[in-house]
Amino acid sequence: MKRTLRIAVLFSLVCVSVAGFSNFAQAQRIDMAFGVSTTLAPAASSCSGNCQVPASLSGGAFPGVSGDVLFWHNVGIGAEVFWRASQANGSFAYGEPGINYRPVFYNFNAVYSPKIASHVYLELVGGIGAMSTHLYECDGCGISGGSSLIASSTHFDADFGGGIKFYPKGGFFIRPEARIYLINNDTNFSGSYATRVGASIGYTFR
Repeated sequence: MKRTLRIAVLFSLVCVSVAGFSNFAQAQRIDMAFGVSTTLAPAASSCSGNCQVPASLSGGAFPGVSGDVLFWHNVGIGAEVFWRASQANGSFAYGEPGINYRPVFYNFNAVYSPKIASHVYLELVGGIGAMSTHLYECDGCGISGGSSLIASSTHFDADFGGGIKFYPKGGFFIRPEARIYLINNDTNFSGSYATRVGASIGYTFR
């Protein structure tokens, strides 16, 4: 969890840097948001080929933060990080008692967000990043040391997707959203892709 918090802090610093750049670039809009999602991915039973572990990326709550700066004709750049809120039980998948895992997605994207109706904006994104899988010793599973991080594995990914921002009042928005992650050489799970679906709430600074 400490590693995830460090990633979130790093993301916040990136957002601050982007906001600073926006002043230089005379940004039109800055969006900051917090959301919760879940993931859909191939089932553990579909593990084959280069797959080494019969575990699935599906399920669980994924909170996260995101931000973007639009500085030219509704085009800009953004970043986001989403992590699994709780450790998934990987005792059977990883073949060792007391092993849990938590995936984290972090990505940097190009953003296109035109207005499509009164108080409604479309948002299309695409970019690159990584998925990091953290393995833990879990409490009460026969391994001493508690829920401590014992290993991690990071794989490059590409992502694309979108959402629709609804502005009920002022700069506040609600954004249903979806992302597809294409994960390179992801032997930790039963598939090389995952879909994240959920919603975020945020605020637009103009």
